[in-house]
Order: sequence, then structure tokens, then C-alpha cells
Amino acid sequence: MFGSIGLPELLVIFVIALLVFGPSKLPDVGRSIGEAIRGFKKAMDEPEKLPLEEPGKQTKREDLSG
Repeated sequence: MFGSIGLPELLVIFVIALLVFGPSKLPDVGRSIGEAIRGFKKAMDEPEKLPLEEPGKQTKREDLSG
């Protein structure tokens, strides 16, 4: 994914981020990005959880059809 990004490119990105956010906000921005990436990876890894229906319970569609 990041195979073509080398050290000079990373330094340019860091300097731009430092200029945009300032030195006091940069750790907070990095922490927020890290948490977002971790949350995304976790959501992609865990299977989708669908609510289980109770055997005797009817859905609205079944109620309407008769």
C-alpha cells in the first residue's frame, strides 16, 4: 500500500501537517487518525452481526399479509 512512499515524501507530508495543525495539535490529530484506522480494521475483521429473530415472533410484513 505504501510501497512507493519513501522517506522524503513522508518528511514533506509531516512538514505540511505541522504547518497546517501546529505543533500542539499534531499529537491529537495522529491519535485520532490511529483510532479511526483501528476502528475501521476492527469493523472489517468482525463478521456482520444480524439480530436474531425469535421463533414465535412475526415481522411486520407477515402481519400485513394476513
